[in-house]
Amino acid sequence: MTTTIVHLVRHGEVYNPERILYGRLPDYHLSARGTSQAARTAAIFQAHDVVYLAASPLQRAQETAAPFASITGQEIRTDEDLLEAGNKFEGLRTKGWRSQLWNPKYWPLLLNPIEPSWGESYADIFSRMWSAVERARNAAEGHEAILVSHQLPIVTVQRHAAGKPLAHMSRQCNLASVTSLVFAGNTLVDHHYSEPAREI
Repeated sequence: MTTTIVHLVRHGEVYNPERILYGRLPDYHLSARGTSQAARTAAIFQAHDVVYLAASPLQRAQETAAPFASITGQEIRTDEDLLEAGNKFEGLRTKGWRSQLWNPKYWPLLLNPIEPSWGESYADIFSRMWSAVERARNAAEGHEAILVSHQLPIVTVQRHAAGKPLAHMSRQCNLASVTSLVFAGNTLVDHHYSEPAREI
């Protein structure tokens, strides 16, 4: 039976000195560290049989995909289904003592973490991500594909592959990490996770 591997790559570190939840906001580029992370992760695919490369339309994903294009010789396809999760807190500071979530006007958005109530549902994120995975698997049948996306969309696929509920409290999907999905024919038979840029 034909084996196909679809690799989900999270983008590298973003330049964000104001620590804003940037979500789908435009013009958030990779930092110098993020560029190095992307290059390090791309380098592991030097001898791989990659025949398909796609990325989220957001700048940080496109910039992360660039060294993968150089190494694999593949054109970067832009896939809207790989987009970051929708989030009603975009543009706010959400971490630390300066977090704007201390403001009571935002509390109604925090009522249902299972959905979650502050943005795009986990089910919707997974549905579109899986569509992107299926397109990649079909296009790369018998070979390998790389999809550059974002943390939460990748985590929904990880959890599906592990047979876990999509709602969660913790994530294993660090910057420039790789989640590899192994298919036998049309069936997902294995998945594994790696962090080639961990030391950067």
